[in-house]
Amino acid sequence: MAVTKAPPPTRDTGEDARPASDPEARRLNSPLVLTLLMLGVVLAQGPIRGALGAPVMQSWMTVFVAVLVQALPFLVLGVLLSAAIAVFVPPSFFARALPKNPALAVPVAGAAGAVLPGCECASVPVAGALVRRGVTPAAALAFLLSAPAINPIVLTATAVAFPRDPEMVVARLVASLLVACAMGWLWLRLGRTDLLKPPARHAYEGQGRGAAFWGSVRHDVTHAGGFLVVGAMAAATLKAVVPQTWLRTAAENPVIAVLALAALAVVLSICSEADAFVAASLTQFSLTARLTFLVVGPMIDLKLFAMQTGTFGRAFALRFAPATLALAIVVSVLTGWVML
Repeated sequence: MAVTKAPPPTRDTGEDARPASDPEARRLNSPLVLTLLMLGVVLAQGPIRGALGAPVMQSWMTVFVAVLVQALPFLVLGVLLSAAIAVFVPPSFFARALPKNPALAVPVAGAAGAVLPGCECASVPVAGALVRRGVTPAAALAFLLSAPAINPIVLTATAVAFPRDPEMVVARLVASLLVACAMGWLWLRLGRTDLLKPPARHAYEGQGRGAAFWGSVRHDVTHAGGFLVVGAMAAATLKAVVPQTWLRTAAENPVIAVLALAALAVVLSICSEADAFVAASLTQFSLTARLTFLVVGPMIDLKLFAMQTGTFGRAFALRFAPATLALAIVVSVLTGWVML
C-alpha cells in the first residue's frame, strides 16, 4: 500500500503570502500619498498662484501671519514657564501658603494666579493636584480660573496687542479676578462634595523631572499651538472673507456683539497667551465686546470643558462651566461699562 507524503508546509513570507484581494496589499503607503500630493500641487501651481494672488487671499494671509508672529513668542514663553511650575513647584507649597479659612483662601488663591505664569492647559491639572493634596476645592477652582487669565505673560501680551488702549490690561485683570473669586465663593456656598470626584493622578507625576518637564512642554505646545493656528485662521477669515456689513451689523448691536464674541471664545479655544492678538484684530467690535472675549476664553471653552470633565467629573463640569460662562459675560460687561 503506497503512502503519499503530505506536501511540505508553506512558509509565510509576509507581504508575498497575502492574496491579491487582501485590502492591506492594495493600501497606499505614506510616501506614495505624499508623492501624489506633491505632483498634484505641481500640476495645479498656476491656479494656486492665481488664487493666492487674489486681494482677498492676500488680506487673509496678512492677518493670519501677523497674528501668528505676534502671539508665538508669548505662547512659547508661557508654555515653558507653565511646565516649569507644574513640574518643579510642589503642590504642597500652595497648600502651606493658603490660609486655613476657606473664605479667605479663595481670594488669595485667585490673586496667586497673577504671579504664576501658565496657560489653561496647565491650570486644570495643577488645580486637580491641589484638591488631591487637601486644598479646599473653592480655592483650587479660583486658582484654576484666574491663573490663565491674569498671569504676567497674558497681561504683557494684552498690553502689546492693545498699545493704544492700556485700560484693557487693567479691565482684563479686574474682571477675570472678580469672576474667579466669585466662582470660588459660589462653590463654597452651593457646591456639593459628591459632584467633585477625586482627581486622577497627573500623568507626569512619578517621572524624572527632566522627562516630566519636556513631556509637559510637548503636550502644551502641540495643543496650544494647534488652537492658536485655528484662532488665527478664524480671525483672518472674519477680517477678510466675511462681508463687512455682517460684522458691522453684529458689532453695532451691543448685546449681539458681546454674545457673539463670547460664543467665539468658547468655540475657538485659543490659548490665553495668544488670545489678545486675535481680539485686537476684531476692530469692528467695541472694547467691551472684546473684553468679554478675553475674559470668557481662558475660563471656559471646548477644550477646557473636556479637561474639566476628565479631571473632576462630568457632573461637575456640566454645572461649573455654564455658571462660569454666565458670570464671565455679566462681569466683563459691567467692567467694560465702568472702565472702558
